[in-house]
Amino acid sequence: MIILIIYIAIFTAAFFVVRFGVRKFRQMRDFTSLKTVTFGDESAVRPDRWASVISVVTVFLLWGAFTGSSWVPIHAPGPFVGDAEFTYTLEAPDGSRDDATVLVRVFKVGEEIETPEIEPGDGFARNDVSSVGAWRSDLILMDKNDEITRDDGAKVVAIDGQPVSAGETVPVADGKVAVTSKGSLNFSPHPGWQMEPIWLPPPESVVDRVGEIASEGYQNFTLWEHLYWSLFRVIVGFALGAAVGIPLGYAMGLSDWFRGWFDPIVEFMRPVPPLALIPLVIIWAGIGESGKIILLFLAALWIMTISARAGVSGVAISKVHAAYSLGASKWQLMRHVIVPNSLPEIFTGARVAMGVCWGTVVAAELVAAEKGAGMMIMVASRFQLTDIVIMGIILIGIIGYGIDIAMRKAENWLVPWKGRI
Repeated sequence: MIILIIYIAIFTAAFFVVRFGVRKFRQMRDFTSLKTVTFGDESAVRPDRWASVISVVTVFLLWGAFTGSSWVPIHAPGPFVGDAEFTYTLEAPDGSRDDATVLVRVFKVGEEIETPEIEPGDGFARNDVSSVGAWRSDLILMDKNDEITRDDGAKVVAIDGQPVSAGETVPVADGKVAVTSKGSLNFSPHPGWQMEPIWLPPPESVVDRVGEIASEGYQNFTLWEHLYWSLFRVIVGFALGAAVGIPLGYAMGLSDWFRGWFDPIVEFMRPVPPLALIPLVIIWAGIGESGKIILLFLAALWIMTISARAGVSGVAISKVHAAYSLGASKWQLMRHVIVPNSLPEIFTGARVAMGVCWGTVVAAELVAAEKGAGMMIMVASRFQLTDIVIMGIILIGIIGYGIDIAMRKAENWLVPWKGRI
């Protein structure tokens, strides 16, 4: 919640700074800047590069600040590390009370420490020592060296002078102390705002993992082999889905018979998530490459079919009438009118299909695979290797983003008339 609030605050501040500050010193000298109507015109909306840069930097700074990274200059308050102490009041069965001090040494997990020492004291409640890792908690059997124990009917009635009973928690100087239902004490040091590395490692740990796995490999395959096989499966599955889906979509858009025959099948399969088909595909084709490619084929097929059908349906009837009036044949109409006007819809569907395929292959590899990005993440998660998991997620996102950029560039090159006709 704190990270979200900070992120929203940075977003708001950056928006006003760029919109009313930096933008005044920039002059746009392209076609878009000459437009008089921009609101509602998609062609006039382009990514603000300042916003993109600030967005990426903000995410990186928040990541580093809340993980204690040495790569960023600012840090959120970290967990308490050092010696903490609190006093508990033990009440004997006869009503007499005595105070004892517990010294707790809080250390960074993985570091070697020396157990602290403390004088036991003179009362029937004796001083005690303990140690606990940061972000952890420690159950303190405080009466193990007391002269009067819980077995004798003694009980803790106060922590640092604050009355307490079983099941309650009281704050102390460097953490909090809870009295369990059985009367023992549980000390938790202040966790701070930073996240424990097991939940979110700092950026440098992830980068180190990239170099390590790129050179040494992981689970008998190099990093590049894992990524290659995931990408290979996606490209093959998408290509097969497009090769079948686009002609099928054209047929459904041009023929009432094809539309009536295949429409129930397409509309039935379209809402079914590809991941729901994994068990069936495994039964049919096993866990080998063919099963994964079949799954990706099915993931892309329905999207490409619907996008091609929508592209054909979106062709302006006036253009069709104009072509016929000029003596165009059906083949010429298809080549010069229907295909060019439907390509923008097809490319939009292709971008969606590639995104779905990329997410599907990673999920499929989580279930059954010997190599691939998803398999690498799955195995790492079993051993709580969060840095490898984060590394895999980042690489998957980068590759997916790269695929989308490549498809947008291809669309601009192959369909330069989009939005102009």
